[in-house]
Amino acid sequence: MGRVAGKVAFITGAARGQGRSHALRLAEEGADIIAVDIVQDVATVPYEGASAEDLDETVALVEKAGRRIVARKVDVRNQDALEDAVRSGVADLGRLDVVVANAGIFGTPTRVWEMSEALWQNTIDVNLTGVFHAVKATVPHLLRQGDGGSIIVTSSAAGLKGVPHYGSYAASKHGVVGLARSLAMELAEHNIRVNSVHPGNVDTKMIINDTTFKVFSPDKEHPTKDDVRAAFMSTLMMPIPWLDATDISNAVLWLASDEARYVTGVALPVDAGMSAK
Repeated sequence: MGRVAGKVAFITGAARGQGRSHALRLAEEGADIIAVDIVQDVATVPYEGASAEDLDETVALVEKAGRRIVARKVDVRNQDALEDAVRSGVADLGRLDVVVANAGIFGTPTRVWEMSEALWQNTIDVNLTGVFHAVKATVPHLLRQGDGGSIIVTSSAAGLKGVPHYGSYAASKHGVVGLARSLAMELAEHNIRVNSVHPGNVDTKMIINDTTFKVFSPDKEHPTKDDVRAAFMSTLMMPIPWLDATDISNAVLWLASDEARYVTGVALPVDAGMSAK
């Protein structure tokens, strides 16, 4: 216990799924949390967005773990709102040590040449420009503080390989790898580490939904989890269909902790072998 004791972590997309899991895992190990989420639906995304109640639940879980949390509704596409949330959170909690740029969306499946401009732009704006905005909002605080820090960017196994029907997603997730590696080079002299994590299939709303299930089981009108289990398993090397969000959070915790104090510029797959298959 206490692997990030005394640290403050800023997390985007924290209302549910991996973001909530990261917030809770870091809180369990001693961190206070600044949490933001759009808490609404996003156009071109075929599943419902997180709700205000979801964000409230994240707050309750972090507080139950005995840590402080400042939470706010923020769209990562809005630079001014993101900067204001970071400023407010740092003022309330006293410092900033860890940045987890986690917010992301999975668009409607379609072939690249048939993709709408809106689908392309929304995916890039949230998944790539949203990370850029998070960096711009947080790095000045880390530099002024002068104590180093850890920035962790959520990419995907799709940031290391192509994915049919999800070209905008794969492009955005490849993009954040270049951003993270470049930033690692720029910030190393300040002892600020920058790494990306690359989840495979994670059991969250992003892929556990009717639209994604139809990609894996097109012959069924309403495929169930059991209907697509074998198809999802076929995308991984290890004999499982989905990882748990906690599996990714454990990697985030390690990268945030001093155990990884000399780890920077790394693209870390946590994907049961998906990116290597």
